[in-house]
Amino acid sequence: MSSYKVGVIGGDGIGPEVVAEALKVVAATGVSLTTTDYDLGADRYVRTGEVLPDSVLAELRGQDAILLGAVGPPVGSNAVPSGALERGLLLRLRFELDLYVNMRPFSGVPGALSPECDFVVIRENTEGTYAGEGGFLRKGTPFEVATQGSVNTRHGVERCARFAFTLAAERPRHHLTLVHKTNVLTFAGDLWQRTVDEVATEYPGVTRDYSHVDATCIYLVENSARYDVIVTDNLFGDIITDLAGAIAGGIGYAASANLNPDRIGPSLFEPVHGAAHDIVGTGKANPAAAIRSAALMLDHLGETSAAEKVTQALADFIASGPNPTLSTAAIGDAIAERL
Repeated sequence: MSSYKVGVIGGDGIGPEVVAEALKVVAATGVSLTTTDYDLGADRYVRTGEVLPDSVLAELRGQDAILLGAVGPPVGSNAVPSGALERGLLLRLRFELDLYVNMRPFSGVPGALSPECDFVVIRENTEGTYAGEGGFLRKGTPFEVATQGSVNTRHGVERCARFAFTLAAERPRHHLTLVHKTNVLTFAGDLWQRTVDEVATEYPGVTRDYSHVDATCIYLVENSARYDVIVTDNLFGDIITDLAGAIAGGIGYAASANLNPDRIGPSLFEPVHGAAHDIVGTGKANPAAAIRSAALMLDHLGETSAAEKVTQALADFIASGPNPTLSTAAIGDAIAERL
C-alpha cells in the first residue's frame, strides 16, 4: 500500500479540532498517511509576524497533498491586519501552487432548506478580482480613486471550463451551467461565454445553460435541483458557494478542494467554514466538512474506493439522525466506526 505525504495546517480556532477528526476517519480506511504539521495562521502571525515563510512554502511543495482546518483571528481582534492571512497564506498558496480549480460539492442534509440538492460548483481559483490588479490614486484625500480589476485570461478560463465539462460528463445528469453577469460585465463575461461555447463542442453529451449570478442566488433557494455542475469565476464562486452551503444544511457541511489537476504540485483540501473561536474546546464544532474534504483528498490521491467509503459513511451518519449533542470527537468516532 502506498503512503502519502500530507502537510497538515490545523490553523486557528476549531481548525485543529476538525482536522483531527478528518485524519481519524482517513486512518480508519487503512490508507497510510505520513503527516507533517505546519504552524501557520493567526496565532503564528501574532507570535512572529510571519504569514507563509518561503522555506515553509518550499516544504509544502514537496507534499502529496495539503489538509487545512481554518485560519483567522477571533472576531473583533485587531492583532492580524485585515486580509493578511487571506492574501498572504490562502491566496498565495493558490497562486504559487497553481491551484486553479476550486471544487465545492453540495448535497442536502435532512432538515436543510434544499435537502434534495446535489450539485458541484467549479470556481476559477487564480484569476478574477482576486488576482490583485488595481490601486489607489490620491489616497486619503477627498478625491481618492480606488480601482479593482478583474483579470480573466483565455488560458485560465479554458482550463477551468474543460475541468467542469469533464466532471459534468462523468456525472449522471451530464449538465453544466455557466454562472456570470454577461449583460453588464461585457468583457470578462464575453470571454467566459465564448470560451465555454467553444469547449462545449468537445463534450456533445453534456447539456448546458446559463444563469446570471443574481438569478442564481434566487434559483439556489427556490429550485436548487436545476443545477448539476456550475462553472463560474473566482468572486461569483466565492459568494454563491456560501449561499449553497446555507441551503444545503449549513456551512459546517461544506467541503472544498483547491486543485492542480495537472498534478505538478500538491492540491489543498479544506472545509469552507472559518475558525469559530467562540466554540473552541466546547466539542460543538461540526467536523463533517473537514471529513468530506479529506474524502476529496483521498480521491485526488487515487484512493477512489476509500474516498467513496468515507463519503458514504458520512452520508449514512447524517441520514441516521444523530444525537445533536454529540461532540466533535464523538462524531469522528461514529463515522470511523462505520468504516
